[in-house]
Amino acid sequence: MRLLLVKTLFIVSLAGILPGCETLNMFGGKDNSAKEDEYVGWDDARFHQEAKAALEDKNYQKAIKLYEALEARYPFGDYAAQTQLNVAYAYYKNDDPEAALAATDRFIKVHPRNPNVDYAYYLKGLINYNRGIGFIDRFLPTDSSQRDPGNAKDAYDNFQELIQRFPQSKYVPDARLRMVALRNNMAMYELHVADFYMRRKAYVAAVSRANNIIKEYDRTPAVPHALQIMQEGYRKLGMENLAADAERVFNLNYPSGMPVADYKDLTIMEEAWNALGMDK
Repeated sequence: MRLLLVKTLFIVSLAGILPGCETLNMFGGKDNSAKEDEYVGWDDARFHQEAKAALEDKNYQKAIKLYEALEARYPFGDYAAQTQLNVAYAYYKNDDPEAALAATDRFIKVHPRNPNVDYAYYLKGLINYNRGIGFIDRFLPTDSSQRDPGNAKDAYDNFQELIQRFPQSKYVPDARLRMVALRNNMAMYELHVADFYMRRKAYVAAVSRANNIIKEYDRTPAVPHALQIMQEGYRKLGMENLAADAERVFNLNYPSGMPVADYKDLTIMEEAWNALGMDK
């Protein structure tokens, strides 16, 4: 009994000696509730300034953290709308397309009449345009037409919606250029599939894909190749009349034979993007 009393008095005295010590949890760590607010004394202007600086320094994770804190503390402040748009861009640059798209959709829904809402539509297109491009793709030449066309279709639709809703937007010229590239890529993807079927001797499927290129992607570089696949595919199927029709259309539109790949249009697009100062 005496020993128990001594232990109790020791514990009480120890608690009195160390009143200023941080509270410890049962595992020996600091109690999170006792942690001081790292943004104590910050107003919305300070948050905005620091987040903008982080964004300009390409420290996207820090920018996201600051913008999220700003939005949580000042949801109806002067910087609320700009914060939602900036955090969407930060998510995009931080390779988080799902969060970026969610943020842009939320901005469009909450601020449909905001002067910068056209940028939100444009940003959605950019996100999908660059979606699925890995680290290697950014630095080594790859054939983007062999990637899943789903994201390309989404980006095309995003840019088309921008043009329809805001035909006078400053982002429209860049959107149009990207739509040309996207349409060419989608056509070439169909061509890759048609060629795959030809090599597997699935001639009906090959001809069907080639015919779809003619109908849906006219005036793209894939068209002459599609006509050649149709000629060969119909001949393999014993449909000489249809093969002759495809050959006649090819000769009418390409009297000099298969056109040589011309990268002039691509150069023009690159120059236009540089002139517009657009982020690819």
